[in-house]
Amino acid sequence: MGEGGFEGFVAARGQRLLRVAWLLTGDAHLAEDLLQTVLAKVWPKWHRIAEEDPEAYVRRALVHTHASWWRRRWRGEVPHGDLPDRALAQDAYAGVDLEQALAAAVRALPLRQRAVVVLRYFEDLSVTETAEVLGCSEGTVKSQAAKALRTLRGRLPVAVTADGGESP
Repeated sequence: MGEGGFEGFVAARGQRLLRVAWLLTGDAHLAEDLLQTVLAKVWPKWHRIAEEDPEAYVRRALVHTHASWWRRRWRGEVPHGDLPDRALAQDAYAGVDLEQALAAAVRALPLRQRAVVVLRYFEDLSVTETAEVLGCSEGTVKSQAAKALRTLRGRLPVAVTADGGESP
């Protein structure tokens, strides 16, 4: 595949890859930077990558590049306030609040657990596919997913069910 193949790939898969980058970074601008950085790295190798599974390769590059950025970033104090009272079920913005709480809880996970959650549950990859992207065993993916879900359950507020009621 030549230049058109790369451009076609970016046009077809760019939004999905940008979503993966956003889920990893939690910031729209950083996500765009991450995706652009990865695509710039991938472009010179495209003739080789295109013959295999380019989307998996780019996903793996997103995770690894984000990890290298994450390691370099300074982690100073992060202010934490008291948790707000639970919202009423009639609150029109409860869904948004829950989505923001979920996004914050996912961003607070350790890097490997966050990558597993993003790939397994947001990208809907199998355990095997996730292990291949992360370069680890299936057992590691399963244990990291279990730890991440346990942490998320402990950090998230009471979820609102589809019928408007609350679930414990």
